[in-house]
Amino acid sequence: MLVQASSRRPAAAHVVVLGNEKGGAGKSTLAMHVAIALLSLGQRVATIDLDLRQRSLTCYIENRRAWAKRSGIGLPLPEHHCVPRGTTQKLDENETIEFAGFVDVLTMVEQTHNFIVIDTAGTDSHLTRLAHSMANTLITPLNDSFVDFSVLGTVDPETYSVVGESHYARMVREARQQRRLADGALLDWIVVRNRVSSLESRNMQRMALSLGELATRLCFRMADPLGDRVIYREFFPRGITALDTLDEKTMGTRPALSHAMARKELTSLIEILKLPIDEQAQRRAAARAEWNAVRDQPLDVCDVVEEVPQSRSA
Repeated sequence: MLVQASSRRPAAAHVVVLGNEKGGAGKSTLAMHVAIALLSLGQRVATIDLDLRQRSLTCYIENRRAWAKRSGIGLPLPEHHCVPRGTTQKLDENETIEFAGFVDVLTMVEQTHNFIVIDTAGTDSHLTRLAHSMANTLITPLNDSFVDFSVLGTVDPETYSVVGESHYARMVREARQQRRLADGALLDWIVVRNRVSSLESRNMQRMALSLGELATRLCFRMADPLGDRVIYREFFPRGITALDTLDEKTMGTRPALSHAMARKELTSLIEILKLPIDEQAQRRAAARAEWNAVRDQPLDVCDVVEEVPQSRSA
């Protein structure tokens, strides 16, 4: 007797998009950290680079693969795809080529992975808009400056109260509307203040207040800020992250307090995102991590030789 295959399709992957129309905000670094965090939790992760010119996430992953091979360290890697860039003389033909490439990648991974992490370009493009309209979770890193704030909104120069929305905020609003019309899903938007100084300043206080006001207006959540740490830039050549096991073999130097603080910040961010983690896969990953931590340690005598009971006297 033939057994009919189940008509129920597996749930599509949860799409996490890193977006901000201003370059240099830290999208690629955060995309890499989110992907590695999810891998460490046992999730199946695919990454897509839509920054077709800069390709920062692609370079980050290539650096990671090369360093793992060179140092002999087992570094987990997501299934990565970089959408090919159209190279014809016509803009519409290039957009068609790039759109088709993006769709091909999504079709390949959406039913086989738990998460798809997408890094977008620091410009307004057709692929950026498409990715935003598909996002379940949108993460927008923002440098702690009113220059970067202007991507989201405008403020009164005297009171610093919010007086308007900017181009990127309007684009996200449109993406939310498209997504709701398409399948009724809600886009969860999280804004992360990045490269925040350890020294309190008037600008820092004003940024926090203005972003809080804008969060109510635009319906996004605020994550805890990420510090201005040189180590985030030092990670890139080796492709490592603050969430990896950091030691002299991984980094070439002993971890410092700043590494521990960076790990704490990124762990907190992952918790704030409230992503739909597959708990069964997470338990399997925890068991593997526990095994890997002890497999090279020598066994104690009591682990291999049971205590011989004393013989009873006649």
